[in-house]
Amino acid sequence: MGRDGLGARAVASPLESARFGCSVDRLTVHSEHPSSFPTVREAVLGSAADVIVLRYPADRVDWFAKLAMLGRTAIFADSLSYWRLRAGEGRRPEPSQGLRTTRITDAAAVGSLVSEIFAAYGSHYSANPLFGATEALAGYQDWALRSAAEGRCLALGTAAADAYLGLATLDEQGPRTEILLAGVVPEAQGRGLYAHLLKGIEDGTLARGADEILISTQGHNTRVQKAWARYGFEPVRAVLTVHLVKSRLIP
Repeated sequence: MGRDGLGARAVASPLESARFGCSVDRLTVHSEHPSSFPTVREAVLGSAADVIVLRYPADRVDWFAKLAMLGRTAIFADSLSYWRLRAGEGRRPEPSQGLRTTRITDAAAVGSLVSEIFAAYGSHYSANPLFGATEALAGYQDWALRSAAEGRCLALGTAAADAYLGLATLDEQGPRTEILLAGVVPEAQGRGLYAHLLKGIEDGTLARGADEILISTQGHNTRVQKAWARYGFEPVRAVLTVHLVKSRLIP
């Protein structure tokens, strides 16, 4: 991955390979460091993986047809929509005496929350018949547990009892906080609680002197994007996800 001249590179993903029982490479083309299609083509042809998970800026609208001609089965796996908020400019909900946000490291609680929140989430894995839903959810749990172990997991709970209603995992580097996973348990949805989780993230971002919050979701997830818009986030870019699979593996 990188600027043309440095070349795009398919990188092995050992965790996904072990989880799904087939070799998986990741190849990401960043909008800040664009690569030309010939560079990406070279990286795809040079990969021996069963599956290449490729992400690239959505404005490369001509790429999918070209990718489908590289000797692999090209599976369109939806898009990612990225939204951004300047920290301190969020439309914060009225304070609630019954809610609190706190850092959480309890592995059992984190795993349970991820299972509740993301069990029905249609991620890019859902598009690929080689990837099972159970294994995909386990991947989200592992991802969240690593964040929790590093102190980068925030939970929304009730002040009166040790009950958690929502969860967010964060990448906190430099002037930006990126929200990796965020959601509220199904039975607590529709009550405005998600905004309180966002407020806790914004408070933490300001406390460490950062000035920007970034978040993304699958393009089909319009419900959460409406919540981001209400809070003050603005859309900034879209990224396409394509799985390039060795054709002999597709039934």
